[in-house]
Amino acid sequence: MTHHSLTLIVLAGGLGSRFGGNKQIADIPGLNSTIMELSIRDAVQVGVTQAVIIINANIRAEFEARILPRLPKSLEVILVNQEITAIPEKYLSLAKERQKPWGTGHALLCAKPYVKNPAIVITADDYYGASSFKIIAEHFKRSNDWAMVGYPVVDTLSIQGGVNRGVCSIDEQQHLIDVVEYLDIKLEQDILLGNNSLGERQSIAKEALGSMSFWGITDDLFMVLEKGFVQFLENTDNGVTKEYYLPNQIQLAIKDYNQTVAVYTAQEPWYGVTYKAELDAIASTLRQLRLGLNE
Repeated sequence: MTHHSLTLIVLAGGLGSRFGGNKQIADIPGLNSTIMELSIRDAVQVGVTQAVIIINANIRAEFEARILPRLPKSLEVILVNQEITAIPEKYLSLAKERQKPWGTGHALLCAKPYVKNPAIVITADDYYGASSFKIIAEHFKRSNDWAMVGYPVVDTLSIQGGVNRGVCSIDEQQHLIDVVEYLDIKLEQDILLGNNSLGERQSIAKEALGSMSFWGITDDLFMVLEKGFVQFLENTDNGVTKEYYLPNQIQLAIKDYNQTVAVYTAQEPWYGVTYKAELDAIASTLRQLRLGLNE
């Protein structure tokens, strides 16, 4: 296996049901590129030489035909299907009724055979900005701790309505303590409010950072993911709906294994896509950022 100093892992296995199609491979109008391709190019610029892209089997043929030829030729690209049946044999009966992927924790676990070095983990349909890739690349030059780039929650709100965000608690050393999920976050009379786990409306600090799934990891995380996934399958009456989430397992590593996760504040905006209309809405902004166009 070729040695790589830094890998990019792209989680692109979701089904995009609310988008109405495969949003991971949807081109940005006017750019002839997907959001994922912009991220891959940014990663290559900071020294990434391998990309492991976790996809669902439905998009493989189109990905290979349309997107793969557009990726940097210097990059080793590995496409991995996130299969519902890719679970320990003992639990295969649980996969029979499963309709959708097992979640982001399982998606990342699919990359394990290919990653033996530090890696940047992102989701395919989020635009993070080139500086975030540089932050994590520089982090790994001086540390083997895990890391994340957080984005001010107030800058990730949507004009479409309330958003759900994982809000970060950070200690004085700028290390992650935990990520707490808040639902329906909105600015109301200039106060940032969201529903906590009890369903209560609660204020959120204006300077609070949100986890937008931009992680820097080492291959130690795969051990945590394997153990956690077995526990998830063993203990969770998941039927066909519950998901195995990556942030939960990172919190478990902090709590049970004393894992350090350094937190950095993003230097430029995040743009995400859940609905087709949102891709169209951010297209003009991304064209300006990438092409310097004034529209």
